[in-house]
Amino acid sequence: MNHLPRRQFLQIASAATALAFGNSSTMADQPAVDRLTQRLNPKIAGYREAALKVLNPNARDLQHGLELHADAIVFDSYGFSPRAAVDGDALKAAVEAGASSAELADLREDSNMTRYVADAVEQQEYRDAWRASGVTCVFQNAGEEGQDPLRLLKRLARFTYVTDLMRGFVSKAVTPEDIVQAKKENRHSLCFTGNGVPLTQQWVSVQDELRYVKIFYQLGIRMMHLTYQRRNMIGDGCAEKANAGLSDFGHSAIAEMNRIGVIPDCAHSGWQTSLDAAKSSSKPVVASHSTVAAIHPHIRSKPDEVIRAIADSGGYLGVCCIPRFLRGSGDLNQLLNHVDYMVEKFGADHVAIGTDVAYMSQNDGAERRKIPSRGRRRKEFRSLWPDDPFATTSIMSDSMAWTNWPLFTVGLVQRGYSDDDIRKIIGGNVMRVLGDSLG
Repeated sequence: MNHLPRRQFLQIASAATALAFGNSSTMADQPAVDRLTQRLNPKIAGYREAALKVLNPNARDLQHGLELHADAIVFDSYGFSPRAAVDGDALKAAVEAGASSAELADLREDSNMTRYVADAVEQQEYRDAWRASGVTCVFQNAGEEGQDPLRLLKRLARFTYVTDLMRGFVSKAVTPEDIVQAKKENRHSLCFTGNGVPLTQQWVSVQDELRYVKIFYQLGIRMMHLTYQRRNMIGDGCAEKANAGLSDFGHSAIAEMNRIGVIPDCAHSGWQTSLDAAKSSSKPVVASHSTVAAIHPHIRSKPDEVIRAIADSGGYLGVCCIPRFLRGSGDLNQLLNHVDYMVEKFGADHVAIGTDVAYMSQNDGAERRKIPSRGRRRKEFRSLWPDDPFATTSIMSDSMAWTNWPLFTVGLVQRGYSDDDIRKIIGGNVMRVLGDSLG
């Protein structure tokens, strides 16, 4: 059949669930499904159309997928909650006052991550995106890439501020029970992850170096990147050609994370570091947002040997929504192809979806145009990637937009997965690993 245009999508979603409403076999009630399909702003509606064009679902699969998504706990294994537009006037004033690059970066991040708390227009964007996504919880990037505790503290402070002031809508989750309660109350939640293990960098003793792991755990962090692209004292990152693996100190870091209750994340680690970490850990290790190297061997992918070790640890690989990592068609169907491979090779207990993408406010472009150009800047150390000529198209990225999460579930229904396995893939496995790490 031809792809469903947006109007037909809304009509089928509403009519199908209305027919089933009141039937004891219906998983989600009509209002729960309506929240996923009604009052979509133009940007979100455009994303829906792209995903529908890729998936081409029939009415039965669309109905069942939407109901299942509305009923399930949906836990993004690594990503970003919706982002606000920057404050263009504030940034313009800072540029004209001679602000440093670091100050401007902080202003941009603070706008994106907190502006919706007090700005009514941006808060509506924020609430609309959450509602359309049907996501219960995001393992939220809440620590800038690195090991310096002060560097890691900034994003954590911003999202703590958000969950303090908007806790009736989005709250901090530190246990699986917090997420279950949020779902019951039709709220959303953030479970914090840091993009690095906080280290004192004094190297007095192993214990001294690792003492901030507990402090950040007490602040709410439940997962930490072992490395981020580059080499550090824990091991080699995914962009290091040497691929030297986990260091002696790295083994100690993982032992401390196991002791405290923090999930080791090797998403940005080299293949040998990832393999060593999974074998070293006494609790589950994850690659929270990655891809399958057997489909396309990108540096951010994981080969079968590494995925097997992660699965044997009790962990999972979260398939991300980055076209150049997925390769092939680079769209939502290719994401599902990676999920298929994972399930067939390693089982449904060891796969999740870690989008690594965010919804950005419709107003961001207009705000950014207010900001004077700063000219060319040096490439950041953490972003020193190998050259990659792959061209990402709008249909690729739009089909996997964060607000299209309900259609990820529809796609799994199309692929013939059981409801139980779908519930694991879209959230249950992340819930299990979070609980196991705390046990």
